[in-house]
Amino acid sequence: MATGQGDGTNTASFGMRMSSGLVNAAQDEEEPRRLELPPETADAEMMPKDPEGTCFSCKTFVAYAGPGWLMSLAYLDPGNLESDLQSGAYTGYNLIWVLFLCTGAGLILQVLAARLGTVTGLNLAQNCRAGYSRKTSLTIWVMTELAIIGSDMQEVVGSAIALKTLFGWPLWVGTLFTGCDTFTFMAIHYFGKRVLELFIFTLVMLMMVCFFTNFAFMPPPFSDLISGFAFSCPDYAALQLVGTVGAVIMPHNIYLHSALVQSRVVNREDRTHIRQANKYNLADASFALFISFFVNAALLASFANGFFVKDCAVRAGGPFACVPSPSGDACSGNVCDCTTAEGIKGTCGEIGLDQGGESLVLLLKNNGRLGEQLFALGVLAAGQASTMTGTFAGQYVMEGFLDLKVPIWLRTLFTRTIALGPAVVIAFLTSENANLNNTVSQWLNILQSVQLPFALLPVLHFTSDPTIVGAFVLKKRWQVICWLLALTVISVNIYLVIDKVKDAPAWAWILACAFFLAYLSFIFVIIRSDLKRFGRALRSLCAGSGSR
Repeated sequence: MATGQGDGTNTASFGMRMSSGLVNAAQDEEEPRRLELPPETADAEMMPKDPEGTCFSCKTFVAYAGPGWLMSLAYLDPGNLESDLQSGAYTGYNLIWVLFLCTGAGLILQVLAARLGTVTGLNLAQNCRAGYSRKTSLTIWVMTELAIIGSDMQEVVGSAIALKTLFGWPLWVGTLFTGCDTFTFMAIHYFGKRVLELFIFTLVMLMMVCFFTNFAFMPPPFSDLISGFAFSCPDYAALQLVGTVGAVIMPHNIYLHSALVQSRVVNREDRTHIRQANKYNLADASFALFISFFVNAALLASFANGFFVKDCAVRAGGPFACVPSPSGDACSGNVCDCTTAEGIKGTCGEIGLDQGGESLVLLLKNNGRLGEQLFALGVLAAGQASTMTGTFAGQYVMEGFLDLKVPIWLRTLFTRTIALGPAVVIAFLTSENANLNNTVSQWLNILQSVQLPFALLPVLHFTSDPTIVGAFVLKKRWQVICWLLALTVISVNIYLVIDKVKDAPAWAWILACAFFLAYLSFIFVIIRSDLKRFGRALRSLCAGSGSR
């Protein structure tokens, strides 16, 4: 679609194509777009409307609850779990506050996505297709697909690691099995959305039981836990800090949430009903992410208590964890010795999902085997559940950007086929090099972080435009907070790439500079109309100050 503003939002064209009319943006009370759109799911249901004067109704909340739990699974996928255990084992309790803030930042973005879907009747991908030029929207689609495939690889390999721990299967067998059994789990979708949401809720509760039980086997001192909320970051924790951003907030999850809320139908001619939907969607997302934070924090604290040793953290080439030696003997040669807080001797080295279960066996002693099984069961639940959300996200993204209806089994086959090849290769190579999976997972988390602006900036763009969301436009103070969040994410990405190439040859620096030139140029294309709007507001403010 050609636009008069280049790649900015063309509200006139958007209105002709998607709505029965746009209310003049200059009116005091602007209306959101009136869009007649079929529900996203066949079993969408009309939501009840609270009686006037009702502040909060548990009955109504239950009717709205569900999309938040599906969305929260991306915060509990194997990539997140590996980041949690590494944060704890490499940096102790120092980064609990980072996990908390990243979850809070994710909540803000999820609420914006849910509001956009509820108010406009379009999910984020559909808004991008209608609001940006064809070239720009297709580029954003490619970026989002890359993020989905990267996340899919983590989920497949994570599930395979869990199956290896539980049943002794080789990683490549578990990888192939996980790639195929997704179709079985997706069949639950055909029993209705409430059955699927109940199943997802059950998996989240299973994860919580598994990781909290391991936490209870060897609870850390309360004072150490509280110290993790202090805003501080030792030098050895800096890289793990920025890597947490990419691990926690998944770009495709923002697209997913904007579509999921449309299974809860509201009368979009009734502002009160829309406002009520926004309120209960906020409550649903907040409760789900509140639980996900505590699950992540429990895993982080368990590994901080068991495997963090500062001497390993500050070692050159680190940070590292104190990985227990199977024989219990001190390490020798040129490898640094270490002793955990529980008096277990080991070596300074890398740790990830693959080594996590074995390490718990040595750490928890009498409860070691049970702890290992619980850890693997939690990771398996995370991998299977997040696989479903990734598939749904891929379906909505493809349909929204391309206006192409694809059966969910075909979409699953598409992403699984692309992700399965690299995952199987990683599984084979991991048998030769146990740390390879950790390295690949770190790069995939960086990929998620690099792709995040291509979900964050569009959702911020649309929810800040009164001609799109009318009276539900994002308040100025929240716009400032969200734009600062976007700037932080972009800065983190620059830091991550610089850190990876700082010791590289000149050609790597040239490639990195070329990458960021293209990266920042495309970001400018996405937010060009927002920058113009900001410039007009700034000139108006300056003119007003000058007249006084």
